Amino acid sequence: MLDNLTQRLARVMKTLRGEARLTEANISDALREVRLALLEADVALPAVKDLIAAVKEKAIGEEVIGSLSPGQALIGVVHRELTRIMGEAHSGLNLATQPPAIVLMAGLQGSGKTTTVGKLARMLRETQKKKVLVVSCDIYRPAAIEQLKTVAGQAGAEFFPSATHEKPVDIARQAVDWARRHYHDVLLVDTAGRLAIDAAMMQEIAEIHAAIKPIETLFVVDAMLGQDAVNTAKAFNETLPLTGIVLTKLDGDARGGAALSVRHITGRPIKFAGIGEKLTGLEAFHPERMASRILGMGDVLSLIEDARKGIDEQKAIDFAKKLKAGKGFDLNDF
Repeated sequence: MLDNLTQRLARVMKTLRGEARLTEANISDALREVRLALLEADVALPAVKDLIAAVKEKAIGEEVIGSLSPGQALIGVVHRELTRIMGEAHSGLNLATQPPAIVLMAGLQGSGKTTTVGKLARMLRETQKKKVLVVSCDIYRPAAIEQLKTVAGQAGAEFFPSATHEKPVDIARQAVDWARRHYHDVLLVDTAGRLAIDAAMMQEIAEIHAAIKPIETLFVVDAMLGQDAVNTAKAFNETLPLTGIVLTKLDGDARGGAALSVRHITGRPIKFAGIGEKLTGLEAFHPERMASRILGMGDVLSLIEDARKGIDEQKAIDFAKKLKAGKGFDLNDF
């Protein structure tokens, strides 16, 4: 993920080694390379211009403190600006409403909406102990309803049955009514996608939104769409009052420019990132950590969180004692 961008930026920072301070001349050279790296990574031009202008303004004249090299000082500025452009801090799901909290999923066909519904249902059930109901309003794609039924079963969520002869708006209304009467905490509504943006699709999803009034409207976008992700995001943002974005297939793209572009264009926070096909492959999107990954600093915090999920707290304490004592700590413990 984002490998090309990381490698290019690393090369840029190396060229600044040995300079005493950041000057207009050496910053201009470095930023020319940064601009090229971002454009190659499929970041939208308006986002690139904004980022470069902000970095230039903040970096000129910045003293290189103590043991920091100019390259490291510039990385600090770029890191802060990347974080800003991706949304400062993590923004979670807002479920603070009278149950059921309705979450509407929107996006193009093939962007991973149905799988994301399953991942989200599993996450809400396991981390927040929510009673989740899912429903498919996709009456066009063959076996879309069956796919969601299977995914819901794997995620441990309840599935509201729908049929291809029903109207999507009616399906959504019935699901809301069912969720209310059966005391579900959250209702996830999967909608139909199209291969491209068209008026009929936009009209339909706008009608569903008006009928069920969701607290969250999430736009699911494929990170591999590149520059086109921006046009899609714009169209959906103009039709629907989006509250957040889910980036999917972030593991499969070495460029990943959509992560920088979509937030900048829509002004909506990226809430989750899809990584992998398994239902466990959904993680909260932290702009600061993503900026660290892009700059090749790694993402230690997400690694620690992953480790925590799979480690028993008491066992960890026992291992620590063993290691301190220097006896009995073997390769298996390691």
